[in-house]
Amino acid sequence: MFNTLFKPFHINASFDDIAGNDGIGRYIFLTGSDGRAKQIAEHFTDVEVKHHEREHNLYLGNLKSDGKKIAVASIATGMGCPSAEIILHELYNLGAKRFLRIGTAGTLQPSLIRTGELVNVQASVRDEGTTRHYAPIELPAIASLEFITSILVAAEKLGMTDVHTGIVHCKSSLYARELAAGPQAPDNQKYMDLLAQSGVLATEMETATLFIQSQLYNYQLMQEGTEPQHRVLAGAILAVIGTIDHLEISQAATDAINNAISLALETVKILAVQELIETN
Repeated sequence: MFNTLFKPFHINASFDDIAGNDGIGRYIFLTGSDGRAKQIAEHFTDVEVKHHEREHNLYLGNLKSDGKKIAVASIATGMGCPSAEIILHELYNLGAKRFLRIGTAGTLQPSLIRTGELVNVQASVRDEGTTRHYAPIELPAIASLEFITSILVAAEKLGMTDVHTGIVHCKSSLYARELAAGPQAPDNQKYMDLLAQSGVLATEMETATLFIQSQLYNYQLMQEGTEPQHRVLAGAILAVIGTIDHLEISQAATDAINNAISLALETVKILAVQELIETN
């Protein structure tokens, strides 16, 4: 049972804002930037914007699929796990249980995954500090199967053939860990090489906390004594915008971001329609 006295400090939202979809709650699109959250909301109907001084603006609206109206929202978590942790905590405690991240990444497999392509995240390497305050490092950060499979179905429906499914790397530092800035550059480069040789597909900065927190939220729900009506589900789609030693704004990168948004919207439509059928 959620604490109805909970008050968020970093987003402007209420329990009523997050409610919907026959008790499932809104499907939340998570982005790094407010600009991308606003871009996603341009595909919604009945848009309402809940502004906040920290620019974690909440865009409320609806999508339609197979004659069903799906309550959705988009919001920026900011950059990195510490900021994402705060937004996730506040959304969950307001009743959110469906999270899909749309982000960007650098490829660790440039001969396989090129700039402009997408990654459907199965799990995340926890190379950051935030989730260590929640769980021991041995606990894997894993996406929900429901989102992984819905993304694959959506990609097939949209005819997208450049979607790769696998493990990604989640880090705390962009410039030092990924781009080899600072005196520990040789060690960081060796670490990134090790990840590549281990088959990790790409590197980004938010999925670890998304998955770990979602897993722990489900444990909290189970502690209520009965099987929860709706589990927390989390997934991620990443647009590859460069390699680990070269990031730039290119047309291929822009196209990848736009395609990631299209894939995310279709994914939520597919998953939500299935879930709404099951609840009725």
